[in-house]
Amino acid sequence: MTTDCNIAGVIIAPLRRHVDARGWLAELFREDSLPDGFRPAMSYISITRPGVARGPHEHREQTDYFFFAGSSLFRVYLWDNRSASPTYGRHCCLEVGENCPTTILIPPGVVHAYKNIGPVDGLTINTPDRLFGGVGKREPVDEIRYEDDPESPFRLSE
Repeated sequence: MTTDCNIAGVIIAPLRRHVDARGWLAELFREDSLPDGFRPAMSYISITRPGVARGPHEHREQTDYFFFAGSSLFRVYLWDNRSASPTYGRHCCLEVGENCPTTILIPPGVVHAYKNIGPVDGLTINTPDRLFGGVGKREPVDEIRYEDDPESPFRLSE
């Protein structure tokens, strides 16, 4: 397990919690803190049950911007699958969430997955820069899925 993930274009940043007697608040993003050219097109929230994984998959054009800040712990897996990238073939694995709220920007061509390794349901938010299924959901979904491919090199390790 590494806490360092040196994959070109992947941006990992802690969420800063502002804590008071009511609980805490964290800014998910600010227009002035987003990478040049990245603008969220939609957002969604998901719950992942303990022990369950989502992915691995990648996008051809879409950049994902995930937020892991809930009361569970996630193991995030990233693989650089871009043959022209200076970090092609690099893989990293991070633990984020409960005690380390984190944002992760994942560019196209970086295969990604996450697994809830905590004891409770885990909440994630994603604000990708493409609409799922395009305008009116009339276009093909921009995903290359690997989780059901027995020949896939993208495996979730413990």
